[in-house]
Amino acid sequence: MHFGVLFADRVTGIQNMSDFATVLNEARKLSEAERLRLIDALWEDVSDDADLPLHQNWAAELERRVAALQAGSAQTIPWETVRDEALARIGHGTSR
Repeated sequence: MHFGVLFADRVTGIQNMSDFATVLNEARKLSEAERLRLIDALWEDVSDDADLPLHQNWAAELERRVAALQAGSAQTIPWETVRDEALARIGHGTSR
């Protein structure tokens, strides 16, 4: 199945849920690597200012962290330290 056929009409979008279900079922037949490529390609089409819903678990964690920062009880780590440790983990050394 070619995904572009079902989504060719960008003005009206998906005509009914059976189109979405068909695309989803076809996407599930792809290998994991192909599904990840598809996710990446679809994500690239989402506008930077899209109003994306935040999962309730993430919202609760975000609220907890903001409250800790505002109360002064959060332990923060400088960006340079985080960056250098992340780069070291993947074997790229430091960025400096």
